[in-house]
Amino acid sequence: MLVNFVSYIAQGTAITLGVTAVALPMGLVLGLLIALVHVYGGRLASGIATYYSTILRGIPPIVLLFILYFVISGAINLSPFWAGSLSLGIISSAYQLEILRGALLSVGSGQMMAARAIGMSRLTAVRYIVLPQALRLAIPPWSNEAAIVLKDSSLVYALGVAEILRRAQLLSASTQRPFLAYGTAAAIYFLLVFAVNRLLDLLERRTRIPSHP
Repeated sequence: MLVNFVSYIAQGTAITLGVTAVALPMGLVLGLLIALVHVYGGRLASGIATYYSTILRGIPPIVLLFILYFVISGAINLSPFWAGSLSLGIISSAYQLEILRGALLSVGSGQMMAARAIGMSRLTAVRYIVLPQALRLAIPPWSNEAAIVLKDSSLVYALGVAEILRRAQLLSASTQRPFLAYGTAAAIYFLLVFAVNRLLDLLERRTRIPSHP
C-alpha cells in the first residue's frame, strides 16, 4: 500500500519541480530589475517599486494566485500549469525584490564612488562592481525564498494542476486514508526542500571569499 501511495504521489514531483523552475527564475529576474530600479532609479521609481512590493507582500499568496491566474489566462490562452507558474513568479518577485535590495544596499557606497572616480559609468559600476558582490551576499536569504517557492508550488493544486498535493488529495479521497496520503506528500516536499537547501549551501561555500562577509 505504501509503495503505491509513494509511486502515485511522486509522479507529481516533476510538475512541482516544473512550477518551481518557472516561478523561481522569473521572480529572480523581475525582483532584480525592480530592486535595481528601487536603489538606483530615483525617488519616483523607488516609490513605485515600494508600492509594488508592499501590495504583493500584503495579500495572501492564494488570493493573488487566483487574481493573477484569471488576469493572465484571460489575456493569454495558457494552460493552468503555465498561468499558475507565471503567477507564482510574480508573487515571488516581490519577496526577491526585498532580498536583492538589501544585498545591493549592503555593498558599501564607497565602492561606487571609487568606480566613478576612475571613469566608470554608473551602469558599468553597478554591473561589474556592485552586482557580483550583491548576488553573492543574497545567496543565504535567497535560499530561504527558493524553499518557500518550492513549497508554494503546492498552491497550483487549486487550479487543477496535478502536482504532489493534488495527487495526494485525489488519493486521500479515493482510499479514505488521508494521513497516509498527505504524510507521503509531506515527506516528498521535505526531501525536495532539503536537497535544494543543501545545493544552495554548497553554492554559498563555493562563492565565499575569505576574509569577506
